[in-house]
This record gives sequence, structure tokens and C-alpha cells, in this order.
Amino acid sequence: MKRIKKRILHTTGNLLLPYVVTILCKTVTVEIVNGENVFRKLNSGQNIVAAFWHGVMLFGWYIFRKSNFAGLVSSSKDGDILAAVLNFWKYQLSRGSSHKGGKDALQLMLEMAGSGRSVAITPDGPTGPPRELKAGAVVVAKKSAIPLFLAGIGYSGSIKLKSWDRFEIPKPFSKVKIVFSDAIFIPGDAEYEKTSEIINYCEDELNRIQEEAEKF
Repeated sequence: MKRIKKRILHTTGNLLLPYVVTILCKTVTVEIVNGENVFRKLNSGQNIVAAFWHGVMLFGWYIFRKSNFAGLVSSSKDGDILAAVLNFWKYQLSRGSSHKGGKDALQLMLEMAGSGRSVAITPDGPTGPPRELKAGAVVVAKKSAIPLFLAGIGYSGSIKLKSWDRFEIPKPFSKVKIVFSDAIFIPGDAEYEKTSEIINYCEDELNRIQEEAEKF
């Protein structure tokens, strides 16, 4: 009986959560910096790879809702929560893990991009270390021949959870600043060393614009 009650509460919570999160996000004032090229490409039907840090990902996912995006969500209980929200926001989701079976996760992301969808990636997820960029976003952009855009996301007021990524939930009626990088094109014939250089550059650039986004 206890298990049944927990399952009912879990299911009910996942059904209500997307509405609560969406209402919260609608109260927030959003400032977008250097986003013209991103949304021009999306509005013209071109797909992209978008990458933002795991700890500030809520508005990264929100800003691209209903924009023909796909995402990879872990099969964990935390992943169930995120999946409920992203399904509500019209994302195409694949459940898996970039921590276990990384090649399978990469293949899923490539298939998403190959189907004409844009792909959103948290490149330090699902378990960190925080703000250290793994190769997935760069490799998907490289093999799919589509541009990569990095997004720094800052909140003027937020609640920080005691999780590995210090996950942030913006406070109602606060401000959010999203700073985009310029388009990053990765040559399809880039060898391992060059690709590693690009990965390091992207990590530095994402941390730079993240710092810019956090200045209010």
C-alpha cells in the first residue's frame, strides 16, 4: 500500500509540475544578448546545437520550448522529473545516459540532429564535474555539420539547491539574462587534436559568457 501511495504521489507531482514550472517562468523578465543569429536560424528552419550548463538549465530548456528541439534525458528519478516538464514543452526526448553507455547517448543525439531537429545539451551533465565541458555537444555539431551556440544563463534572484551542480530555480518575478556565443562551426574533417582544442575553447567561452550573464 505504501508503494502504491508513493507511486500515486510521484505521478501526480509529475503531472502538476510542468504547469507550475511554466507559470513560474512566465513571471520572469528575460533579457537576451546576442541571440539574433540563433533565432534567425531557427525561424528559417535550420537546426542547431545549443549548450548550457546543467545548474542553470531550466531557462535554457524553457527558451527553446516548442522550437523543434530534442534532448537526451537520463533514466534516473531526476530524469523523470525533467522529462515531464520537457514533454509538456514539446521536446522530443530520448531516455539514456551520457555517463553510462556514452557511445549510445552520442548516437541518439546524432540521430536527433539527423532528423532535422535542433539538439539542446547540458555538456557537464548528468553528474559533473560542474562547468567542465564534455565532448558531446562539439562532436554532434561536427558530425552533423550544424552550428553550435553556447548560452550563458544568469538569474538576478534564485534558489540554489544542494545538488552537485548547485541547481538554480529563479525566483518569481526575477530577471534572467541569456548571453549567446557567436555560431561555432566545427570542420567535419577536424582531427582529434583539433577537436580537443575546440572543446577546450568552448568550455572557456561558455564559462566566459556565463560570467557575463550573471552580471546584473
